[in-house]
Amino acid sequence: MASVTIPPVLTSPRDDAISLHRAFKGFGCDTSAVINILAHRDATQRAYLQQEYKTMYHDDLTKRLSSELSGNTKKAVLLWMHDPPTRDATIIRQALAAEGIVDLRAATEVICSRTPSQILHFKNLYFSTFGVYLEQDIEFHATGDHKKLLLAYVATPRYEGLEVDRAAAEHDAKALFRAGEKKLGTDEKVFVQIFSGRSSAHLAAVSAAYHNMYGGSLKKAVKKETSGNFEHALLTILQCAEHPGRYFAKVLHGAMKGLGTDDSTLLRVIVSRAEIDMQFIKAEYMKKYGKTLNDAVHSETSGNYRAFLLALLGPNH
Repeated sequence: MASVTIPPVLTSPRDDAISLHRAFKGFGCDTSAVINILAHRDATQRAYLQQEYKTMYHDDLTKRLSSELSGNTKKAVLLWMHDPPTRDATIIRQALAAEGIVDLRAATEVICSRTPSQILHFKNLYFSTFGVYLEQDIEFHATGDHKKLLLAYVATPRYEGLEVDRAAAEHDAKALFRAGEKKLGTDEKVFVQIFSGRSSAHLAAVSAAYHNMYGGSLKKAVKKETSGNFEHALLTILQCAEHPGRYFAKVLHGAMKGLGTDDSTLLRVIVSRAEIDMQFIKAEYMKKYGKTLNDAVHSETSGNYRAFLLALLGPNH
C-alpha cells in the first residue's frame, strides 16, 4: 500500500552515496539534489544508502544531513530517513522528551492511530533506542483518564481482522450510551475499556450500532462527554477505526487553516503516512475540501521544504 511514487531507481546505493557526497561539497549544500534523491527512495533503499555512505566515506549520513540542512527541511528529511516503526518511536520520544516541550497531542495521535502490531514494533524499538519503556514516559507525562487510555492502548493485543460480532457491537454501544449520554456525568472507565480493548472493525461497528440505536453519532457523544487529551485520544481511535484517510485529511487541513501553518503537524503527518496510505488521504482531502492536498501544501510552504513535501506527496491529482 506504499503511496510514495517511487520511480524505478536506475542508480545503485553506491551511485546515490556519490551523488549525495557531491551535493555536500563546496560552498553550501545542493539541497535540491539531496531532495531529488532521498524523496524518491523507499525505506529499504534509504537503509542501503545509509550503509553504503558509511562504508565509502566513514561518515554517518544522518549526522551529515543534520549539519548540512536547516529548518523544516532538516526536520522533515531527518524524520524521513528512518523506517516507519523507528520514525514512530522517534516522534513519540521527541513529543514526550523531558528536556523539550512536551507535545501530548502528537504522541497521542501516533499511538492511537497505529495498529496493534505497529505499536508492538515501535514499543520494542523505543526501549532498545532510548533505554526507557514507552509506558514509563506515558506514566510520567500523561495524566488522568488520558494516561489510563494510552497505557491500556499500548498494552492490549487487539484483533486486526475484519470480522465483527454484531451482537457484541450492539452490547458495547449500549454500554457506552449508559456510561455517557444516559447518565449525569460520565463513566470514563467504560470508554477506556471499550476503546482500548476492541478491534478497529469492531469499533466501527459499535459506532454504526450507536447511530442506529440512539439516532446520534458516537463521535458527538465523545465530544459532549469528554474533553482535552482524553477526548483527542478517543476521537483518534474512533476516527482511525472508521476511516484513517479521512482522519488524517482532517488533521492536515487543521494544520494549514487560518493564519500561519502548524509545520510540526504538517511534516509529521506527511512524512509518516507517505509510505502507508497517502493516496487515500489525498482522495479524502480532495473530496472534503474541494482542492488537492498538493495545492494546499504548495500555498502554505516554500522553498526546499515545499519541494520535499510535494515530492513525498507524489502527483497532483
